[in-house]
Amino acid sequence: MALTAMAEQQQFYLLLGNLMSPDNNIRKQSEEAYDNIPGQTKITFLLQAIRDVACAEEVKTMAAVLLRRLLSSSFEEIYPGLTVDMQTAIKTELVTSIQTEASPNIRKKVADIAAELCRNLIDDDGNNQWPELLKFLFDSVNSDNMATDFAPTFQKKFHDKVISALLQTMEDQTNPRVQAHAAAALINFTEDCPKSLLVPYLDSLVQHLHVIMAAKLQELVQKGTKLVLEQVVTSIASVADTAEEKFVPYYDLFMPSLKHIVENAVQKELRLLRGKTIECISLIGLAVGKEKFMPDASAVMQLLLKTQTDFNDLEDDDPQISYMISAWARMCKILGKEFQQYLPVVMGPLMKTASIKPEVALLDTQDMENMSEDDGWEFVNLGDQQSFGIKTAGLEEKATACQMLVCYAKELKEGFVEYTEQVVKLMVPLLKFYFHDDILLWEYSESMPLLLECARVRGPEYLTQMWHFMCDALIKAIGTEPDSDVLSEIMHSFAKCIELMGEGCLNNEHFEELGGILKGKLEEHFKNQELRQAKRQDEDYDEGVEETLQDEDENDVYILTKVSDILHSVFSSYKEQVLPWFEQLLQLVVQLICPSRPWADRQWGLCIFDDVVEHCSPSSFKYADYFLRPMLQSLCDTSPEVRQAAAYGVGVMAQYGGDNYRPFCTEALPLLVGVIQSPESKVKENVNATENCISAVGKVMRFRPECANVNEILPHWLSWLPLNEDKEEAVHTFDFLCDLIESNNPIVLGPDNANLPKIFQIIAEGVANESVKSEDACSKRLANVIRQVQGSGGLWTQCVSTLNEKQQKAVQDLLTA
Repeated sequence: MALTAMAEQQQFYLLLGNLMSPDNNIRKQSEEAYDNIPGQTKITFLLQAIRDVACAEEVKTMAAVLLRRLLSSSFEEIYPGLTVDMQTAIKTELVTSIQTEASPNIRKKVADIAAELCRNLIDDDGNNQWPELLKFLFDSVNSDNMATDFAPTFQKKFHDKVISALLQTMEDQTNPRVQAHAAAALINFTEDCPKSLLVPYLDSLVQHLHVIMAAKLQELVQKGTKLVLEQVVTSIASVADTAEEKFVPYYDLFMPSLKHIVENAVQKELRLLRGKTIECISLIGLAVGKEKFMPDASAVMQLLLKTQTDFNDLEDDDPQISYMISAWARMCKILGKEFQQYLPVVMGPLMKTASIKPEVALLDTQDMENMSEDDGWEFVNLGDQQSFGIKTAGLEEKATACQMLVCYAKELKEGFVEYTEQVVKLMVPLLKFYFHDDILLWEYSESMPLLLECARVRGPEYLTQMWHFMCDALIKAIGTEPDSDVLSEIMHSFAKCIELMGEGCLNNEHFEELGGILKGKLEEHFKNQELRQAKRQDEDYDEGVEETLQDEDENDVYILTKVSDILHSVFSSYKEQVLPWFEQLLQLVVQLICPSRPWADRQWGLCIFDDVVEHCSPSSFKYADYFLRPMLQSLCDTSPEVRQAAAYGVGVMAQYGGDNYRPFCTEALPLLVGVIQSPESKVKENVNATENCISAVGKVMRFRPECANVNEILPHWLSWLPLNEDKEEAVHTFDFLCDLIESNNPIVLGPDNANLPKIFQIIAEGVANESVKSEDACSKRLANVIRQVQGSGGLWTQCVSTLNEKQQKAVQDLLTA
């Protein structure tokens, strides 16, 4: 069945079809035949299949996948050996296919092939050996994706060529459609462009955009054409959004014209332009900041309020609605607490949009065929000739509105309390709303704990009533939600709520239901891992299967982290009284920390036992036989994440564990020191684990000095400070350092205070890196240490002279905080 270079194209189509055969033998034979075809011949046949209008779509799809794979895995072996004519033909064929292919699916796949080839044709110095593609980028409507597909590498390599070419194309007044495409490409480019790359071009960009905007405003007045103006307004918004405060000098160039558009573009055909302009104004305001925007804020708010007042007259599909809703949220971020006065105007229409109920229908297959997905319907096949249909029109707006409610709750906190009850009554039923992931994800992940925070101001009784309304629905959703992304967000939200509400927020029924659900999640975790291992032994196992299995594994581990989050919140709220309940999960958590388990299992299993020790000591010691040996052994684990979890555990043993843990603190100390002193301890992937070890050594010396030779270890410990990555542990180390200084510890201070310059450096570096913040209790103690030295002139000069400029500023900030 082997094919030669002269084989008929039809035979090749048959071969491609057989590669998709469900019959293992046919598929295996076809794979062998395909592998025997020379690379150049493969490329010729695959390109022909992609271009052939008579070829079946599934065969064309297979051809596109294989060609991309060929260019990805065998580029160096095949492409350089092709003739220049053949190389040119490939590029031409790809560009032509993108322009002429009718199927969006195939067109996207061909664009992926072009992207893969382009990636391979950029040499180590960043030189592009396919410059024609850049021109194509600016001329083709399908090319806008390239800047996004390659971001930010594309922007870094081609920013000079791309920006100048786009601006040049945008000036083509004779061809508005090309102008609009260039403006759209500029939006894609700037959205993913690092700020530092964009800033040098700001002046040129802004001047061009201003000239084009002025010309297109004239055109709008004279001819009524608006396509390019819509895109230019969005381009200005995108540039401002990326440039942030660097856009301040250009603010006055645009704001009068933008306000003019909102004020005057009131005709129905200009709704989209007006919406995009409202978006642009709010994005510019957010970019330049409150101080620059405030002189215009009042006028802008009045324009928005006027539109909002007319909101009830807007049709449901009016494009201004979603732009308005998002603009209000940005105005809230700009104005902060001052925005509260506008809530009575904003909230009515926002709640109306957030309350949109989708149209649903149960249809037989014949009815479904008469309804078009173009009319906004989506269908799920239920079998037995039946389908479930949902009309999705309005769901995007519903999602946006829910996100905005979250934004107001976050920004205004107690200022939002008047609306918490109606928002909760809207949000909680959405726990059963399966039709739009964005609504679910936003609502679950943020709204519940934020709304509880808002409600606090009304006192404990009101807060408890609101929590009772949420709690049952949240627990049920954790037990029934099938989508792992959505589930993880619900679990995160639930954990935050428990932390916020504290002890007493769960009754016996809640605990019983929650225990069963968490047990089920852990059992499912182990079962899924077994199934994945079985698939790795299957005869169909290959790289593609492995990629899928790894994705599944990551999803499973993420759910495991959320199980840990919930247990953390329960332990921190209920302490040792929750241990009898926890025992139904104990053996499963013990299974997680078995040495044979993957590192992520061991990491999160140890984290759960860390919480048991930290929040339930000294009662936690009754479980010591289950976790102490694995925890000590894990201090030397090859995985830094496992080392970090184990080191944190030793720290909380010393701090909270009680006398029973003393021998283990003594045993752990040399292991911790060994990790800290290893040559690779400070490399990026190890630094968090190392800093937890340093903190744990400090906690053993501070809380269990009998377990350590403190005088011998202290000089070493001092040389390891400050901690720069793990901010939480950094505060512990600074607290202990303050104890030592305040007690005039001779080893820390050194003979005649000789160590003070070093201590100064540690403090200054910690403040400069924000390892210590003004709200931390130890910051006052550190400031007192510095003030004491300030009084002794010569010593002060000596200490300050060792600091760099950033550190000196940090010391001044600490003194004035």
